[in-house]
Formats: sequence, C-alpha cells, structure tokens
Amino acid sequence: MRFTTLISPQALHALQQSETPPLVCNVSFDLADPDAGERAHAASHLPGAVYVHLDRDLSGAKTGANGRHPLPARADFAAAMARLGADDRTQVVCYDNAGGAMAARLWWLLRWAGHADAAVLDGGLQAWEAAGLPLESGAAAPRGPAAFTSRPSLVETVDYDAMLANLSAADPRPVLDARAPDRFRGENETLDAVGGHIPGATNRFLRNNLEADGRFKQPEQLRAEFTALLGTADARRAVSQCGSGVTACHNLLALEVAGLPGAALYPGSWSEWSSREGSPIATGER
Repeated sequence: MRFTTLISPQALHALQQSETPPLVCNVSFDLADPDAGERAHAASHLPGAVYVHLDRDLSGAKTGANGRHPLPARADFAAAMARLGADDRTQVVCYDNAGGAMAARLWWLLRWAGHADAAVLDGGLQAWEAAGLPLESGAAAPRGPAAFTSRPSLVETVDYDAMLANLSAADPRPVLDARAPDRFRGENETLDAVGGHIPGATNRFLRNNLEADGRFKQPEQLRAEFTALLGTADARRAVSQCGSGVTACHNLLALEVAGLPGAALYPGSWSEWSSREGSPIATGER
C-alpha cells in the first residue's frame, strides 16, 4: 500500500514490521534554536528514524535576496536522500514534534523531486507516544546509500516575478499565507526585517488544519474550509506561501488531504518578498 499524504501511527508501526520498511525521517526543528531538533532526536525518536536538518538537508544557499530557506539544488537534494537510504521505490515517512509544520517541507520536496511515495505521520511524535508505541535513542543503524534520482516534478512553484505580476493580473491567482495571524497583520515580526504580507493574500494559519490533538482535520472539513477561502477560484490556481517557504507546505498537504490538489508553492515567500526593494507590502487583515 502506498502512502502519499498522511499515515497513522498504527499504520506506520505495521509498515515498519513488513518486508519493505519505510525510511522514517525526523524533521523536528526550532527556528530559534537550529540544533534543538537534532538534540531531541538523539534523546528519543521513532525506531530506525534518521534525522533530517532543515538548514543543511532541505535548504539551499542563501544570497540575501532569495529568502531564509531557499530550495536546495535538485542534485543536492537527491544526493541527500540517497545518502539517507532512499531509492526511487522507497516509502518515506516524515514526522516532527510540531504538527507536521516541518515534516511537510520534506514531503513537498520529495514530490518536487518526482517521488510520490511520501507521507507525513498524522499527529507526529505526540500521536506516536499517545498510541503507546516504542521509541529509541541514539543513532539508528544506517540503511546504506541508495540510488535516488531526481525525476519530473509532481508540483508547481512560482517565483518572485510571477508573484509580482500576479498583483496586477486581470484574474489573479489566490494566495494563501500560512503564518500566524499576528505576523500576517504585520505585528510581532521577529524573523524578517519587515512585517506585513503580500497584498491580496489571505491568511490560512497552518494550525487551522489541525484538530486540538495535532492530527489533521477530516478531508470533508478541510475541503469546506479551503473552499470558503478560495471562493469560486480553482484550487489548482492557488499559491501557498509563508515566512520562508517551509510551513506553506503544510497548507499544500492539507489541500491534498482535502482532495484539492495542484496548488503551487512560492518558495521565497515573505522572507524573499520583504527583502526585495520596492515590493508592495500590506498590513492588517487584508
């Protein structure tokens, strides 16, 4: 059975006992303390899980004008996945300790590299622990290098120029911003030099995709909520963004779960937009 969006703790545990166990990747990360996730992984993680670092493994070189977490080079990402033990047929399961906020970035990058067999652990580490499933500490036994190839992308991206042109388009693409409401309004900005949002964007805080226990809402509820935000617009024309192109992937995952696939990612997101001289900036609710 292939898992391409979410996987439950029970299903993952069963898959780990199968003849073809998945590659489990812990993507837990703290923007304020970049080493925290790796330390926590060493202390406790899912059996066999490897740690994947947002800055080192899932981001490219910063130029000062391409955002805080630019996409890695495709060849570099493929090499990283091969080094971790993924080949072109490996089921990859991503998890974190933040409701999928970081895990969704790896899920999306795998699809960007043409690898469909990627899923996020629904509810993350907390759901695994709540199910009473085992944990381990220390380094996992290496799977050994594999042959992971970069294939035609399964997702769309849009760049800064396309986003700028979208502002004056006769039929603009809807833009969904995954940041917290206060940052969207331009308040309490601590990560980027300028507060606010892209004019015309709609705030869809990533936490609104989750139930109180950290699991994703049911597909029908997600579909109703996103449809209310998008109105008559086709979800395939939507663009997801956030602060640096990481948590925007959470909305893209939620859209897939809702049966509304095909939305694009603006990888540079607010960190790129706000760093470009002359970028229009809005504050407040709209």
